Amino acid sequence: MSDHTHTNETAPIVLAYSGGLDTSVAIGWMKEATGRDVVCVAVDVGQGGEDLQVIRQRALDCGASAAYIADAREEFATEYCMPALHANALYQDAYPVISALSRPVIVKHLVAAARQFGAATVAHGCTGKGNDQVRFEVGITSIAPELSCLSPVRDLALTRDKAIDYANAHRLPIETTKSNPFSIDQNVWGRAIETGFLEDPWVEPTKDVYSYTDDPEFPPVADELTITFEQGNPVAIDGEAMTPLQIIQVMNQRAGRQGIGRLDLVEDRLVGIKSREIYEAPGAIALITAHKELERFTLEREQGRFKAHVDNRWAELVYDGQWFSPLKHSLDAFISDTQRYVSGEIRMRLHGGRAIVLGRRSPVSLYDFNLATYDEGDSFDHSHARGFIELVGLSTKLAARRDAANTTASEGGQDDA
Repeated sequence: MSDHTHTNETAPIVLAYSGGLDTSVAIGWMKEATGRDVVCVAVDVGQGGEDLQVIRQRALDCGASAAYIADAREEFATEYCMPALHANALYQDAYPVISALSRPVIVKHLVAAARQFGAATVAHGCTGKGNDQVRFEVGITSIAPELSCLSPVRDLALTRDKAIDYANAHRLPIETTKSNPFSIDQNVWGRAIETGFLEDPWVEPTKDVYSYTDDPEFPPVADELTITFEQGNPVAIDGEAMTPLQIIQVMNQRAGRQGIGRLDLVEDRLVGIKSREIYEAPGAIALITAHKELERFTLEREQGRFKAHVDNRWAELVYDGQWFSPLKHSLDAFISDTQRYVSGEIRMRLHGGRAIVLGRRSPVSLYDFNLATYDEGDSFDHSHARGFIELVGLSTKLAARRDAANTTASEGGQDDA
């Protein structure tokens, strides 16, 4: 039950607040347009930058009636990044769903704040042609169908020029110069960079685009490490036990120094537009590489083959804002079941932009040395091979006979003509 009682006409609006220009201006902009108070919600998912208390105070100074802040870093790492790792989540075989992964945890806190403050509407700062408007609004209505959604940029015509003019006119405590040409979204799982000159897909990214990774062309000495997994979760690096958040942070540092995880992609947005995106995900890419290899070592063949299809669909659903959907829930159950034996160690070398698996070991692997070896001690029964080959090739052999018979018949017909 809400702590506050309002009618829909007087209920406050809950705003997903980043502390930047657009969402700071949106506070007063929405108050003037709707006559309702605005409650700001800031969620820390490991994006770095300003302290949450600084962001909270700015929200209040810009006219918010209240500010809800949440340190969701451990929650994000454990409940969102780890499932993504279990699914080896790479949208279009490349993008580790960095931004898409953070939206459902932010949505969860937006809905919690809406219920706490008796709000009927949740607002966000997304534009009308991106993926995030879908992720926020579908996510919100999936867990709180009674809430409505509002985008001041899309629904109340808040352009960047208007935002700068409004901020200056109202003397808001916010930077109004367009000093950074890029649109950047980042969290502990990675960093996404777009717009500016990057919108020309022929143009190479400049060095200032990157901050999570160093130049892979001039790497330091190679870095070797061992990651320990238990049921799909990384639990230690070089024998030192860590939380999921700590492991992602350490891998970001160590893989980032080697320039691992730089991605330059043209991807298919949900709304149908092709978009050029630059990503940095050093920890995510190194961890997915290690996890995939441990799965190859421990999953039964047909289970592994089928899981590849499930992983791909899982990444598409998360990219498309369907984190809370029934299908995603069902795929989670399958993926979770596959992780039962994904335990062991992966030894890796990080160097010059590449994460290379050097070794793997597991007490529950399906690798049997005596079956695999060609040397003395080979326990494979070679007498089974002839019959196996006959059965595997039988259907193709029958089809080939039919093709040969029909080819001969048709050639005979041509001769008669």
